[in-house]
Amino acid sequence: MNPVIVIPTFVSARRRKEGGGVLTTYDHATPISAPGELPRLLHSLQKVRGIGQIVVLVVSEPSIENQAAEKVQTQVSQYPSLNVAVVGAPELALIQQRMEQLGLGKLQKEIGLSGYGAIRNLGLVVANTLGFDSVVFLDDDEVVDDADFLQKAMYGLGKLTKKGIPILAKTGFYFNSEGTYFSKSQDKWYNHFWQQGKAFNKMMAKAMRGPRLSRSNHVCGGCLALHKEAFKRLSFDPWIARGEDLDYMLDLRMYGSDIWLDNQWSLRHLPPETESEGTRFRQDIFRWLYEFRKMEYSRTQIDLLQVKPSSLEPYPGPFLEPGITRRIRLTAFLRSLARPDKKAYRRAAKAATGEATTYARRNCSKYFEFQFVWPELMARMENDQILRTALIQSAAQRQLGVDSPRQAAAVAAQAAGIDPGVTSEIRLNIAE
Repeated sequence: MNPVIVIPTFVSARRRKEGGGVLTTYDHATPISAPGELPRLLHSLQKVRGIGQIVVLVVSEPSIENQAAEKVQTQVSQYPSLNVAVVGAPELALIQQRMEQLGLGKLQKEIGLSGYGAIRNLGLVVANTLGFDSVVFLDDDEVVDDADFLQKAMYGLGKLTKKGIPILAKTGFYFNSEGTYFSKSQDKWYNHFWQQGKAFNKMMAKAMRGPRLSRSNHVCGGCLALHKEAFKRLSFDPWIARGEDLDYMLDLRMYGSDIWLDNQWSLRHLPPETESEGTRFRQDIFRWLYEFRKMEYSRTQIDLLQVKPSSLEPYPGPFLEPGITRRIRLTAFLRSLARPDKKAYRRAAKAATGEATTYARRNCSKYFEFQFVWPELMARMENDQILRTALIQSAAQRQLGVDSPRQAAAVAAQAAGIDPGVTSEIRLNIAE
C-alpha cells in the first residue's frame, strides 16, 4: 500500500489556562515561542522503515497563522531525510477555492483547521487529492520507537477476515510515560460516577489477550490507520468537541463497517500536562451529551444500523446511556470539592444542563446531512490534478524559503491555474 502519515500540530499565541470555544479548545497547544513536541516525533520517525510522505497540519489562531506555519516549516527543515509537506491556512484557502470551482462549496465548518473533526477531514482531503490509498494519523506528542511501525500499521489493512469482512480501519495503542497501556486514571471517591479509566482498562485487558486483530470498541486517534475505501465513504464528525476518533468508530458501525485493534502496533504517548482539568471536563460534557443525542437521533434513520450501548461494553457503552446527564452533574460537583481546579468544575457542572444540552440538540443531525455530501466530494477531488499541482507547488515554495506561506500558496495557485480569485485574496492578505 501507499500510506501518508498525517500529523496535526497546534500552535497558540500564548499559553492560556482557558481555551477558546467548545470546538477550538485543544488538549495542548504549543506557544509560538516554544518548540513543543513535534520535533521529538519527527526525530523518532527518521528510523521508521519505508516511510514516505508526511503531512503536518498547522492549527493556530488566525492572528498568528503565518508565523505558526513558518515556525513549523523551520522545524521540519531540520529533518531533511523526511519528506514533509506543511499544510496551513494558505493551503486550506487553495483547497476551499478548488471545492468552490467544483461546485462543492467551501464547507468551512466541515473541512478546515478549526475543530478536531474538521482538521482530520482536511487531512483526508489532502491524502485523497495527492492519490494515497491509506492514511496513518499520528499526534505530535508521541514517539515512535519501532522501525517497523509503518509496516505494522498496514498489516491486514484492506484484507478480508476469515469470515470475509474487510478491514478498512484499524487502531493501535499507546504506552504512557509509565510504560503501560493501561489508563493512569485513579479510582478516587470523586470519580465514583465516572469510571472511564477503569472501563478502558477492562477493555484493553481483553483486547491484549485476544488475537492480533480484534473488533474494537475503542480508537487511539494518534495511532489510527484508514484505508481509502473507509475515508472516501465516511468523514469525521466536525461537530463533536473531542473524542472524534472514538466517534468515528461509532459512525463506521452505523454505516455498516467496523474498526479493528492491532495488539502488536503501538507507540509512546507523552503529552504535556493539561492546563485546566475543569476545562477539559467541560469539553467531555459537550462530547458525551452530543454523542448520546447523536446516537438517539441515528435510531430514527432507516438507512443506518442500530448501535446500542449494550454492544459497547465495558467502554464506551456506559457513557451512552440515558443517565449520562446525572452522572456528569454528580462528577463535576464531587470533583469541585476535591480537585484543585474547583471553579472550572463548577462551571462545567452548569454546562451539563445548559449550553451543552442545547448544543447537542441543535447539532445532532448535521453530521448525517454532511454524509450525503462527503462521498461525492471525495470522488470529485480524488487525484484532482489542478489542486494536486497547487499543493505540491506550495510545499516546494515553502521549502525554497519563499517570503511567506501565503506567497508560496499564491505562486502555487498561479502555477496550477486555480481561479485568480484565490490568488487575489492571498495577495490582499499579504498587503495587509
